[in-house]
Formats: sequence, structure tokens, C-alpha cells
Amino acid sequence: MSDDSKKSKRAGEADKETEETPIEEQHEDIPAQSKTDDAAANVEDTVEVSGHPPAKIEDILPDQLVLYPLGGRPFFPGMLTPIQVEGSPYYDTIRYALDTPGKMFGIILSHAEDGDKVFNADQLFKFGTVARIMEAAVNEENKQVKLLAEGISRFEIVEIVKEEPPIVARVVHHDKASHKMDVEIIKPYTLAVISALKDILKYDSLYQEQVKMFLSRHNFGEPDRLADFVASMTSSKREELQEVLETLDIRERLEKVLVLLKKELEMVKVQDKISKQVEEGISEHQRHFFLREQLKEIQKELGITKDDRTADVEQYRARLEKLTLTEEAAKKINDELSKLSVLETGSSEYGVTRNYVDWLTSLPWGVHSKDKLDIKRARQILNRDHEGLDDVKERILEFLAVGKLKGEIGGSIILLVGPPGVGKTSIGRSVAQAVGREFFRFSVGGMRDEAEIKGHRRTYVGAMPGKVMQALRLKKFSNPIIMLDEVDKIGASYQGDPASALLEVLDPEQNNEFLDHYVDVRFDLSKILFICTANQLDTIPRPLMDRMEVIRLSGYISEEKVTIARKHLIPKQLEKNGLTKGHIRFSRESLRTIIEGYAREAGVRRLEQKIGAISRKAAVRILENETQIPIQIGQNQVEEFLGKPDFRDEKPLSGVGVVTGLAWTSMGGATLDVEAAFYATGKPHLSLTGQLGDVMKESAEIAYHYILGQCTELGGDLGRIEDKSIHLHVPEGATPKDGPSAGVTMATALLSLTLNKPVSRQLAMTGEITLTGQVLAVGGIREKVIAARRVGLRELIMPETNRKDFEEVPDYIREGFTVHFVRKFTQVPKLVFD
Repeated sequence: MSDDSKKSKRAGEADKETEETPIEEQHEDIPAQSKTDDAAANVEDTVEVSGHPPAKIEDILPDQLVLYPLGGRPFFPGMLTPIQVEGSPYYDTIRYALDTPGKMFGIILSHAEDGDKVFNADQLFKFGTVARIMEAAVNEENKQVKLLAEGISRFEIVEIVKEEPPIVARVVHHDKASHKMDVEIIKPYTLAVISALKDILKYDSLYQEQVKMFLSRHNFGEPDRLADFVASMTSSKREELQEVLETLDIRERLEKVLVLLKKELEMVKVQDKISKQVEEGISEHQRHFFLREQLKEIQKELGITKDDRTADVEQYRARLEKLTLTEEAAKKINDELSKLSVLETGSSEYGVTRNYVDWLTSLPWGVHSKDKLDIKRARQILNRDHEGLDDVKERILEFLAVGKLKGEIGGSIILLVGPPGVGKTSIGRSVAQAVGREFFRFSVGGMRDEAEIKGHRRTYVGAMPGKVMQALRLKKFSNPIIMLDEVDKIGASYQGDPASALLEVLDPEQNNEFLDHYVDVRFDLSKILFICTANQLDTIPRPLMDRMEVIRLSGYISEEKVTIARKHLIPKQLEKNGLTKGHIRFSRESLRTIIEGYAREAGVRRLEQKIGAISRKAAVRILENETQIPIQIGQNQVEEFLGKPDFRDEKPLSGVGVVTGLAWTSMGGATLDVEAAFYATGKPHLSLTGQLGDVMKESAEIAYHYILGQCTELGGDLGRIEDKSIHLHVPEGATPKDGPSAGVTMATALLSLTLNKPVSRQLAMTGEITLTGQVLAVGGIREKVIAARRVGLRELIMPETNRKDFEEVPDYIREGFTVHFVRKFTQVPKLVFD
């Protein structure tokens, strides 16, 4: 059902439509064949009663009414409302009303929001309005009725005659004749209502139209009709309007209506204020817009400026004067500028073309920065920014020296490999500063879309060039230093393989004609110095690594970390936390304690974090005046600030079947204890624990079978392990371990079982073993030497083939070590056992 009586506050509009347009024209959508005849559809204002003069309609109101519930707002006497009933349980209600002599029924407000949901009389208010049907159209087939109803007078339910639809009730009528009005008392209230109504009319023209329609049918001399009209005009709550409907005394009704009208006036004032503010903002914006447009036209007439399209084209051509374009680029840009000059500025293609030309003319075609190939200056910068890493610095200086002799250093790709926090990125910045080139860094870790490298095709919305082109545009030179961070963590997906896209970027034979998908013009990248960083080489695709020159950064020993902390980390953290050297001081012993107990990794990142933590706690104490300034951080104060150490002292294990090995991890070097034990089971078996990888498991099996075959020649007792289960364990089982360098260590542990002898002195070893007893080379020698120094081991066993690697380790790291180089495992027992 569609009940437009919910909008009864605008019911006056229906009055206007009724006055200005015949009812038949207002309801042209009602089928002609469904309209009742004139006698049934139109009820005159007077009714002829046999033997008596004509009577007014109010004088023949029935005692029983069929009730039609409303869900929205109450319906007042004197108002008009259209009603449409379709497929509703109240179709029979309207049919019932049409069959009555006066075509009357009761419109009453329900407690439910939806009148159609009212199925019994308990949900109805007690007061309502008698309505007469002025015109109706019935469609019997669809059970549809459209009608126009006029409110006659108030009624009050006395008794419910029929509970279910159509609901019938016995009622008592309350018309104005039953409530005599004292004109002198009522008049002030009427004038107050009219005055408030005039105030509202100043703000909203819609109210003016409603008042005109009211005056066309009534006048202000009818205070009861005036009160009902004003109440229906307001946007008050349904309960407040129902209270007005139920108020029979005219004076009290006018009082309540006056309150509602005052509320409406305040609301209308606020609405008017908001509307004016919005209009003022819009008007000011429009005024500025028109002024700007007029200014453009005036400037154009005077030749001071051009339109947007001409200005864009001239701007781009001005850029070209400073560039050295290739033939291909010049042709492409000129074609696009010609295209741009004929496109409409409002078209979408103009925006796409403009962005493309903007990119083409923003790239540094033929613009190079001048290199500062001063080796002495470069050495000073590297020494200033980095402590230790002498071999790395020398390698970089060699690289720069070769570039100076050649006259250029372009076309080279350096790969810096090392644990986190050893200064790979900062070395790249130092190289850029030493050479005098612009520096741009971006990370390729986790990158899965090749468009990040080679750009998107311009057919896509929001397309952009790749990172390399973005770097060139930002730095405004075609020979910057570009650092690709985390190349060992580059990804791949269905969208493409970024590692393969990097091949064209990093290959000196190809990147002189690099083709970005967005730019779509070949650009020379051969003058760019690419510096890549990685934590390990295993995950870097081999074709990509073949194009790079690898420089390893192994990490720092404790003394280097102490120096780095004093020169770089402490000043940086003091400045970061608002402190000065006068607030806090670190002793060498405290730094060494932090390094050994809290920051034992190869780099210095965690060391910096711990210094920052101490600085923050010191700042709190200074502000709370709990300590004297400067705060002295000694060896004993470290635990007070940082809590218990994260690392315990690494003391190599000892005993029969226990040998210390050396291992390399992505975090640097580490010592690794290997334990071997046996127990009788009647058949030989090898058990491995400690979360070992496949390569390490193979090394264990090789060592086991080698000792079984060579036990007697090596001086061991084969009977001690023959027909027994051997258990080989590498402690710290929660840490995954893999690699071939533990073969010699495992074989020595098994040999210790057969000899029933422990290792005679504290030493560590590394090397891969074969089934014939050959000791093969391993990697990570520098890291392993640093790990041995950290735990206090000064005697090492290494493969002979690693002698060259050991000799390349800086002297200050090798100092104090005794190293035994072996070719075959048969040399190991003589060094390990007495």
C-alpha cells in the first residue's frame, strides 16, 4: 500500500491541485472503466433528507465507522490526502466505506510505523479523523483502489465492534460546534500563531504556497482549522501531532501548536543559516573562477599568456633545448607534441598524451654529472664513514682507480654481500659521495611484478615507468649511482619475474638500449653505476649473479665494533635522543660488555639499538633528577640498564666424542659443537638430530662410513662402534643447520669414540670430507676466524685449499692464530689426539 498521508504536513499541495485541476485530470492513471459513476464518486457538501431541508455533511456523521490505520503521521480535519490501496488487507475497508451512504471512514494513527502491519484494534490510538471519499477508482481484478479523501472532523473510539480488518468501531464525534469558543480569549492565541507563521514564511517559500492553498479554502477566522493546518505543516514528531489531534479545547490546541511552530521556526532559521553559508562558499568559488577566466582572456588578448594547450607545448619544447636527444627520441617527442597541439584539453586522450610527453621531456637525455675520480679523497671519505673493512675499501679504491684510467666508471655492477648491519648500504652512499654522483636507492626485496623494473604499458590506467626511469627523472642525470637493495630476496609470480627483467638493466652489453614499457623509447643506462646488496648468494639467480662483481663484507670483530660505537653510533644516538656528551659517557669496558652479551651478531645494528636503549633510560633518569650528570656507563652498569645478557659465554664443550667446528650463517660466523655417542643394539645404525639439512645429513653419513672403513688404519678400535647404534647430535636443535663444512668435524667426533679419547686441546676445525678421506675447501673463512676469536679459540684446522682465503683475512684478525692446513683426514688425528 502507498500511503501518502505520511506527508500530511505538505497536504496543502493537494488542495492546490484540487483547486487548479479537475480531480479527473489529477488521476488520469485510474482506468476509465474502473471509475464509479458520478453519483458514487462525488459526494456533495449537502445531503437531501426526505421531508427536511438539505443538511450539512457534518450533521449526518455516522455512529459507526470502518477504520483505516496510518503508519506515518496523523491526518487532520480540513486536509486532503490521496490514498492508494493495493493487495492490502485494507482493500475491504475502502470497499466497505464506498458502500456507505456518506462514503465516510475513519483515518486513525497506529502505534506501528507501517499501517499495513496493523491486524487488530489494540494497535490503534483512540482519536482519529473522519474522512469522506471525494473521488475513487476501483480495480476489482487487482484489488486496487485509488481515492482522494478529505478530513471532516475528529472522532474518538468508544467501542470496537469488529476487531479484525475491516475494523469497525462505535465512535463519538467532536466537531467545533460542541466546543464553544470565547473569541476574546482565543484571539490572542490566533494572532500569536499567525505571527509565528509569518516569521517562518520569510525563510521558506514552500510554506508560502501551503498558506495560500489554506486561505483558498479557509480563513484565519477559523482558529480550529488554523491550528490543525499549522500542526500538519510542521515536521514535528508523530506523537506530538497526535497530541494536538487529541486536544479538543481550542485554546489548549493553539497553545500546543504555538510551541510546535516555535520549534519549527528555530529549525528553519538554522537551515537558512546553513544554506546561506553554503551559497556564500559556492558564490565565492564561482566568483574566483569567473575572475580567473576573465584574467586569462585579458592576458591572451594582450599576448601576455597563452591557453593551457599552447603553454604546455611551449614548456615541453623549452625543456628539449637543454637535452641531447637521440634520433629516435626526438622523432617520438615531436610526433607526440604535434598530436598534443591538436587535441582538446578536456579530452581524456589529452591527459594521457600530456603525461607521456611530460615524462619524455623530463628524462635527462645526454645530461651527465662530472665524476670526481680523486683516489686520495675517496680513501678519506671511506675511512671517515667506515671502520675496518680494509679489504672492501681497497677493492672499491681499485675499482675507482681503473675508472680514472679509463676515464669513466660506468657499465659496472658491484654486488656487496654480507650479514645484516655491516654497512652495505652506507658503503654505497660513501661511493656516491666519493665519486660525486647522485645516489638513488630502492629495494627489490619481495618485488613480484616486472613492471616495477620495466614499467607499465601506457594502455593501462595509472601506468608509470619503472623504478630505473623514475630514478633518472628524480636525479636529473643519466649517470647516477643506483643501489638495488636485497637482490637475494627478489620474488616471482604470475605477473612476471623481476629477476629476469633485471638482466637487461644490469647487462653492460644490453643496457645501452634499455626499453622501458611506458617510455617506449630506448635509453642508454650504460653510464649508470649499479651497486647491489645481498645477505647471501644462494638465492640470487645464476644468470643475474654472472653480471655482477662480488665484494664480500664479512663483519666486524669486537675491537672494530668498539671503535665504530665510539666514533659513529654513540654520537648518533645521543643526538637522536636529545642528549649530549655532557649527559652520558660510555667506557670501553661497557661497550665490550654490550657487544659480548647483547650484540654478538656480525653487524652493528643491534649494538646501535642497545646504545639507544641505554640513552633513553638515561634521559628518564636525568629528567627525574635521580642521578648526577654525566651518567657514567661502566661494565657494572650495563646490566642495570639492559637487564640480563641475551648471550651466555660460548665455552666449547669437551669430552669423548665431542669436537668444536666452525660454521657460516647469514648473520656471520659461529662455532658449532658436534657430539657423538653409541649404544648397543645388535645392529649398526646412525641417528642424526639437531635439525640438520640434507647436505649436512649427507656429510654425516660420509663421515660415518669413512670411519667404519678406516678405523683401524687411524688407530681406533672398530669394535667400539661396530654393530652399535651411533647417535650424532648438533646442539641448539631449534636452529636449522645445513652445509658441507662439518664433515671433518663429524668424522673427528666419531674417531674420538673409537679411540675413547677426548680432543687433547682447545681447537676448532672446518672442512668437507669425501669417502676417500680427502679434505675439500669450504667458504666463509673470514667469518669463521672471527667466530673463533670471539670465543677465545686460537688454534684451527682448515683445508689446505683454503690457505689462500685465510691469508686474505686482514692481519689484525689473523693475529695470534695457529692454523693447521690439511689435505687428507689422516693428518687430523695427529693434530687432535696426543
